[in-house]
Amino acid sequence: MSPTGETRTADATRLSANGRPSRLALWWLAIRPRTLSLSAMPVLAGSALAWKEGAPLVWATLLVALFCALAIQAGTNLYNDAHDFLRGNDGPARVGPMRVTAAGLATPAQVKRAASIAFALAFAGGIFLVWAGGWPILAIGLASLAAGWAYSGGPRPLSHTAFGEVFVLAFFGVAAAAGSHYLQSGAWAPSAVVLGLALGLQAAAVLLVNNVRDLEADRLAGRRTLAAALGLARSRGLYAVLMLAPFALVAWLAWQLGAAIVLLASLPALAWCVVLALGFAKLPPGAQMNRQLARTAQAQVLLGALLSAAMLV
Repeated sequence: MSPTGETRTADATRLSANGRPSRLALWWLAIRPRTLSLSAMPVLAGSALAWKEGAPLVWATLLVALFCALAIQAGTNLYNDAHDFLRGNDGPARVGPMRVTAAGLATPAQVKRAASIAFALAFAGGIFLVWAGGWPILAIGLASLAAGWAYSGGPRPLSHTAFGEVFVLAFFGVAAAAGSHYLQSGAWAPSAVVLGLALGLQAAAVLLVNNVRDLEADRLAGRRTLAAALGLARSRGLYAVLMLAPFALVAWLAWQLGAAIVLLASLPALAWCVVLALGFAKLPPGAQMNRQLARTAQAQVLLGALLSAAMLV
């Protein structure tokens, strides 16, 4: 799941022009930095919501929670890179962005070791968060680490099933937003769950575009993703739902908070999402979906940023 508007060929051209990438550039590429916003926005928005509802904003807790979310996603991306290569999913027919293992820039063992380091860093940061938030945060943290492994690992990885989007919705949406809100407020709130659903639905749309793009390659590899199960036409309809349903949730959230500015602030994101949904309805599977994938991720960032700003004013 890597939102980027560049094709594998473009990535390879950029690298070959400069020779082999530096160690820092290699691992920066490997963690798929353009996807990291998907986990960051729910943490920021959940914390902003807690402040809007009267909780003091504890910056140390916010920053550590943000660090842990980014580390878990980086570890998930790295583990996915290595295991997709080992399972033969990243072959010559791949139309998505370049993967460092498949490109021969790092061995599977090196990439899995980097994933373990990322998960270990998240665990270390999580110790502080458990001290701040208690056993509920421990449960969320351990579940998030386990899910990050299960997405690509084990005999039946989530990325090979129709439950990948559910994984993203749960952990890149609800858990991140509600957990961050709880860390700031010390209480569970329906508003935080709704906020997490709104952002998580659009994060799930990113994975859906990824899987629609790879429909043919996934069919050849035997991957039964949600896009493969639904088919192209119904996947296009689901994409529209995932991109536009969040605004009904935002309307409820604005009403719950008594803050019309929250709804008004989301309107630019709504306009962009309508454009994206209309464009996706006509776009055939393949490499041309890379740009759609990037724009879908950017739409989630825009919505999260606008909501966070509106709740902080």
